[in-house]
Amino acid sequence: MQSYLDFEKPVAELEGKIAELKSLAQTDEAVSIGDEVIRLQQRAEDALRDIYKKLTPWQKTQIARHPQRPHFSDYVKALVTEWQPLAGDRKFAEDPAIQAGLGRIDGQPVAILGQERGSDTESRLKHNFGMARPEGYRKAVRLMDIADRFGLPVISFVDTAGAYPGIGAEERGQAEAIARSTEKCLEIGVPNLSIVIGEGGSGGAIAIATANRVLMLEHAVYSVISPEGAASILWRDAGKAQDAANSMKITAQDLLNFGVIDGIIEEPVGGAHRHPGEVMTATKKQILSFLSDFGDGRGPLEIREHRREKFLAIGTALT
Repeated sequence: MQSYLDFEKPVAELEGKIAELKSLAQTDEAVSIGDEVIRLQQRAEDALRDIYKKLTPWQKTQIARHPQRPHFSDYVKALVTEWQPLAGDRKFAEDPAIQAGLGRIDGQPVAILGQERGSDTESRLKHNFGMARPEGYRKAVRLMDIADRFGLPVISFVDTAGAYPGIGAEERGQAEAIARSTEKCLEIGVPNLSIVIGEGGSGGAIAIATANRVLMLEHAVYSVISPEGAASILWRDAGKAQDAANSMKITAQDLLNFGVIDGIIEEPVGGAHRHPGEVMTATKKQILSFLSDFGDGRGPLEIREHRREKFLAIGTALT
């Protein structure tokens, strides 16, 4: 069942009328609804297109957080064959918030990791809503070490509100774990690609998103702090999150202009949650393009230098 956001109310009303007509036709075969359904469907499509042409940053944030938006596990199921998950950091515990493993994309072996938010109440609690603890980032480091040892490109999918801020996580070295994971992203001699598929929040995202190429889905967001967090700090009022989102330049379009990311993966009208298959196809195309571009015999030193220069160049065009 489709879940609608507040600003999609006109579409919800039209699609609700379509559902009512179809239900009526099932109970009374004498009722002819074909023409009216076609007319309403066209109006709904036009309304959805108009809404998505002029989305605000806050509306994009809501789309990025949509509960029906494809998550890491959906991308793995759609894109990866011979998936072999790896668990545990070999130091403390397994963290389900970050998933990692080995597999093939279009026959090419890769190492894959990403945050998993969960798709229902039970799985969201299991995966801690995609907010990783230190052991999650140490597992990411372990996977990248394996990838570096065996010459496997690393593909990461970013979707988190941020690292888990609990007392236990801080006691076990949350900041150090994030720093080590970020350092490992920069250090490995194999190419890495990061794709922000939903919400890229703070250091929790950066820890696995420091890559040779960083892409974002069209309606994803990527920020140093959540709009609610920024509003709480600036105005001491989380209710002003919308104002914060509009000021923070967190959309894919803004970040591409600033050189923070390298490209945008287009989403179908209505967002990835409406047509996940189309998003998977577009994402796979970008991954294969990356693997082709970096499969040209570049050595570890050249790959590290490319990554280093990419991040040093961020912001230089604005000075």
